[in-house]
Amino acid sequence: MLQNIRDNSQGWIAKTIIGLIVVLLALTGVEAIFTGTSNSQNAAEVNGDKITVNDLGQAVEMQRRQLLQQLGRDFDASLLDEKLLREAALKGLIERTLLLQGATNAKFAFSAQALDQLILQTPEFLVDGRFDAGRFDQVIRQLGYTRIQFRQMLEQEMLIGQLRAGLSGSAFVTDAEVTAFARLEKQTRDFAILALKADSDRVQLSEDDIQAYYDSQASQFMSPEQVVLEYVELNKDAFFDQVAVSDEDLQSAYENEIANLAEQRQAAHILVEVSALLDDEQAKAKIDEAQQRLQQGEDFAALAKEFSDDPGSAANGGDLGYAGPGVYDPVFEEALYALSEGEVSAPVRSDFGWHLIKLLAVQAPEVPSFASLQDKLVRDLKTRKLEQRFVEVSKQLEDAAFEASDLAQPAQELGLQIKVTETFGREGGEGLAANRQVIQAAFSAEVLADGSNSNAIELDPNTVVVVRVKEHKKPEQLALEQVQEGIRAQLTKVRATEAAKAEGEALLTSLSDGKTPIEQAGSEQSWQVVEAATRSQDGVEPEVLQAVFRMPKPSAAGQSTFAGVSLGNGDFVVVRLNGVSEPQASLADEEKLMYSRFLASRSGQQDFAAFRKQLEAKADIERY
Repeated sequence: MLQNIRDNSQGWIAKTIIGLIVVLLALTGVEAIFTGTSNSQNAAEVNGDKITVNDLGQAVEMQRRQLLQQLGRDFDASLLDEKLLREAALKGLIERTLLLQGATNAKFAFSAQALDQLILQTPEFLVDGRFDAGRFDQVIRQLGYTRIQFRQMLEQEMLIGQLRAGLSGSAFVTDAEVTAFARLEKQTRDFAILALKADSDRVQLSEDDIQAYYDSQASQFMSPEQVVLEYVELNKDAFFDQVAVSDEDLQSAYENEIANLAEQRQAAHILVEVSALLDDEQAKAKIDEAQQRLQQGEDFAALAKEFSDDPGSAANGGDLGYAGPGVYDPVFEEALYALSEGEVSAPVRSDFGWHLIKLLAVQAPEVPSFASLQDKLVRDLKTRKLEQRFVEVSKQLEDAAFEASDLAQPAQELGLQIKVTETFGREGGEGLAANRQVIQAAFSAEVLADGSNSNAIELDPNTVVVVRVKEHKKPEQLALEQVQEGIRAQLTKVRATEAAKAEGEALLTSLSDGKTPIEQAGSEQSWQVVEAATRSQDGVEPEVLQAVFRMPKPSAAGQSTFAGVSLGNGDFVVVRLNGVSEPQASLADEEKLMYSRFLASRSGQQDFAAFRKQLEAKADIERY
């Protein structure tokens, strides 16, 4: 294949293509090349703020994880459409960027102190009711964040939350709106329905009817397009025994493992916050008072309960639990690590306010022996090297498949077996043919029409395949004998539905015009009467109930209005509205409050949605 490309590059076709490229460059400008290059790392730009390809990739992966958690372990991840995931993720990032810009322009802010308090009090980060740094790191790693990234993400979420709450919370409704809504919501209606069944037994079909339907809908009666694939498969586990680990690598890994171990310090503190109610000088005076009483022999825990403004620790005598380096504010941490066990610091000023810090205990790290970690280290090192080896071999497979005209050569070079699938169509099949990426590749122009090998397809993190079409079965017209029973069933249902609708509409017209008395309507079946029906009435088809509450009120007592509804099963229902009743009593205070909250919440959500649309409409958004 590569040789063919080289040979053809000397011909008149290649020269023509090169000429066209030169003309295009002259027309579009060379700067287009540099613009494209400069944007290669960006997925979009929103009012000058860039959304990088890495941001998009992380958002796609996060979205994939969330979907897989919702859909369960047994869900086939290959059914997730990568293009749709990327589009949804990019849309979400653009919307998020717009909202952050809106929050910044509106001067919303969330302090570092408040952020720390939020993290320290988050239930997912607590062990036995106390913040645990190890648990915190474990949770955010599973989410794909570093500490800095998580704090940044959380701060942004809180800013967006403030913006949403500010807009949604400002909505209000009047008493008149509440009363009008409650009157409609609590309204009841008296009605009766007459169902005209779609009776298939009354439909008579001739062979000519079936032939005519077959001829007019010929495109519906084609055999499905199907393929049989050849494929070769790479499995990561097959390379595990090929990966060796040296003693030097093991020793280095062991040293890195124990180097990351850090002592844990149990701290307690008394915090006096600097706020609008207490300036820096007043807060310092209050912490000095606590220090003096401590020096006079009073208990630190009792003083923390009396003085501390930290709601998460004050009730526990200021106890913050055990934590390692990197958890607390840098100034706080520096003071803590300068203390001996049982010692209390001088007043310390952080972004939160003024602290007295006490070191309650120091927990030295337990250093495991090399022997106890050896199996884990071997497994971890092999896994890392296996990842590298698997990537290399996958690339070899893809290159070999690209250069070859079939799968024989790639299979021989890598010692793989060529396998064959069962026949399947565009809806997929079983096993490999159930994978959405494989189906897309099998019916792509390159593989199906050009007869090329596919690119390497990752079925899961451990498996890669390359496929090729072995057999292509094109759609063919099915004989009438093969489909006539299906046509008969379909046409019978259509005719029965049409007959029921025609009969119902004729009766409806006659009833509305007064030509048919209500008592004479429906000679074969009687009206089904429903009195004082609510909007959530049980035992009534949803389509019918919806029609009932859309019908106009009867013009006078003793008169009725009529409507018709076609049901999904083909039946036609004639609806007779007899009366409408509205509540006369005034709303109780609890009901009024409930309706008011609901309407205000709905209005607030609509205001926030309108604000988002306005931001997007005014924004300069460019997708790359």
